Amino acid sequence: METFELASLLVRQGDEEWQVAFERARLFVIQHYGTLSWYIELDGMQQEALLRRFAESLDIAVSVQAVSVGGKSLGGDAFFHPNPQKHAAAVRGQGELEGYH
Repeated sequence: METFELASLLVRQGDEEWQVAFERARLFVIQHYGTLSWYIELDGMQQEALLRRFAESLDIAVSVQAVSVGGKSLGGDAFFHPNPQKHAAAVRGQGELEGYH
């Protein structure tokens, strides 16, 4: 497993996009028997309206564009799973993680 500390994260859904504000964000990449999966953990999110939007919606499919603390640009399609009570979210990657290799 490889971990990237994130400096920024942009989330898009349709014509809308949000620059996510967080205290800590980490992107995890797991390679298991030739299969690559990835997800992002977000902590300390203060954008309550954004968390509530995804908590109340059946459509949680998004695209993300992240920049690591080291300057690496990574992105792809994902599902946004909010946890408004903890000011947190998990973003589960779906398919390719662009910029990883």
